[in-house]
Amino acid sequence: MSSTGVLVLRLAGPLQSWGASSRFTRRTTESAPTKSGVIGLLASAAGIERGDDTNLAPLAALRFGVRIDQPGTRIRDFHTAHHGVTGASMPLSERFYLADAVFVAAVEGDPALLTGLHDALRGPVYLPYLGRRSCPPSEPVDLGRYEDTTLETALTNVPWQASAWYRRRHRTPQSLTVLHERATDGPAEPADVLRDQPVSFDAAHRRHALRTVVTTAVPTPIPAGGGSPQGPHDPFAALDALENESA
Repeated sequence: MSSTGVLVLRLAGPLQSWGASSRFTRRTTESAPTKSGVIGLLASAAGIERGDDTNLAPLAALRFGVRIDQPGTRIRDFHTAHHGVTGASMPLSERFYLADAVFVAAVEGDPALLTGLHDALRGPVYLPYLGRRSCPPSEPVDLGRYEDTTLETALTNVPWQASAWYRRRHRTPQSLTVLHERATDGPAEPADVLRDQPVSFDAAHRRHALRTVVTTAVPTPIPAGGGSPQGPHDPFAALDALENESA
């Protein structure tokens, strides 16, 4: 068996949107990041242009999985726009988002390819976003690259990444949901099908194929000391400090 590596990402932000079946004026989101969205993030960081299907193909061949560390809340927004040339009003559209969600995503494959993607995440050509350009991440995406391991092992062992405020308000769950692609040499586990396997990101002919998605659960891996390996992050800490200074 050839050596494989795993690249792990932390996907957290005020808003995320991971559409797999959006049509016309209704833009939905899945409950977890799609493979198409995460591969698009990596391709963007590496500077792969939308019509470059040749350089996209090795990324699309990576095995993908995601763990739901903080489910977030689904919200709906109404979007209006005007045509840039004529000024005519465009149809009103519904757009759905996940608010305050945190996911651990991982891709498995050739270590050399993952090394290049890891470097790209730390110095991206195009800034990453969480499904849509209006959804920037709240923290660095990179959680590390691991040698000689599997997707399942990484998603089992990477410490729980839920936000500090979420941990204060909720009991620690006994397990976390994991969605991953079936291994080619693994058992034939029951699986769902999702059309989010990227084939081309060309704006005029965007194409996606079907892929299998296996749903499992892993025990919640509590980090040492109960905090995030990057340190607890509280987006309101700065506001609290300002209030204390003015008091």
